[in-house]
Amino acid sequence: MIFDAHLHVIDPRFPLVPNHGWLPAPFDVPEYMSHATDLGITGGAVVSGSFQAFDQSYLEHALARLGPTYVGVTQLPADVADAEVLRLNDRGVRAVRFNLRRGGSADLADLEPLARRVYDLAGWHVELYVDSADLPGLAARLCALPRVSIDHLGLSAAGLPTLLALVERGVRVKATGFGRVDFDVADVLRQIAAVDHGALMFGTDLPSTRAPRPFTRADLDLLRETLGPELARRALWDNPIAWYRPASL
Repeated sequence: MIFDAHLHVIDPRFPLVPNHGWLPAPFDVPEYMSHATDLGITGGAVVSGSFQAFDQSYLEHALARLGPTYVGVTQLPADVADAEVLRLNDRGVRAVRFNLRRGGSADLADLEPLARRVYDLAGWHVELYVDSADLPGLAARLCALPRVSIDHLGLSAAGLPTLLALVERGVRVKATGFGRVDFDVADVLRQIAAVDHGALMFGTDLPSTRAPRPFTRADLDLLRETLGPELARRALWDNPIAWYRPASL
């Protein structure tokens, strides 16, 4: 069984914001589900992209169509009302994302107060789209937060030592975006799993917007072959289910 810990839904019926003049092609729920069914995916986390900014309408619509085995990861302004966080939690949202690489989210200056507030209100964690080369300057701040995950294996080899040190402190890492990174994926998967068997969470990153190489089934095969049956099961199912707590599954 597979829980897809990182996917995007792009529905042009809802607001989209150009990011550096760029807008993604549509990728709606039926198109995603055609891939998910083929791969054996039964749940997942819909992640807001830079081009969706603070819009919640697309996410609520997507979660309603996908059902209770799917959760949401949204972007919120720092002054979001407590009532709005709780309302979104009731609709299946489980995390707030800081997109440090492409923008569209709250500012880095808002990281600690917003992370603590959503955790205290609803038990949400924080997800960071960040190049691991920038992690040394952020590590102390991240270690002080209640729950944190990092997208796409941290993207670069430059910050891998810091990423591994954060994993040792309880930070989770998404085994996603294999076509975005500048290192040997299998080697990094092994290193992260060796530090903490509970850290890795697989995701397709569909539709892989702006990735030099989009997701393919071979990425899933690589994870399984690299980690072996037990650790692969953790990355594909046990770890993300425990992290995201979907309403059903």
